[in-house]
Amino acid sequence: MEAVREVYKDLAARPVERNCIRRTECCQFQLTGEMPFLTKGEALVAAKAVKAAGRTKLPERKDGACPLLKVDGKCTIYADRPFGCRTHFCDAAGGPYTRKEVLDLIRRLEVIDSQLSGCGPLRLPVAIAHELSSL
Repeated sequence: MEAVREVYKDLAARPVERNCIRRTECCQFQLTGEMPFLTKGEALVAAKAVKAAGRTKLPERKDGACPLLKVDGKCTIYADRPFGCRTHFCDAAGGPYTRKEVLDLIRRLEVIDSQLSGCGPLRLPVAIAHELSSL
């Protein structure tokens, strides 16, 4: 999914000061009340990364944390993490991007979703689990 990776690359080149220090507070979905939604292209990239890490399904997390977190709290697919994880609300990383700062990139992800016959953004665990089942 080179087109999705190009969106991620273009985001990284934006002049918005960001510094993710991987505290994983934003990955605690139940505590934050926030959860990334993924387009089909993002879910495919994430699912392939999960599979490359030797997993065939996402673990259930009773604590409400992201299923991509390892026991040590590190993301299993950090380099391929979804757009929402890159633009999240974490104050320690620099706060959220405003919608106008990334709207063009969101639209590109939506076009990719349409080209892949996606049905629009889905909650992270659902989106990745669906794509894992089809790999």
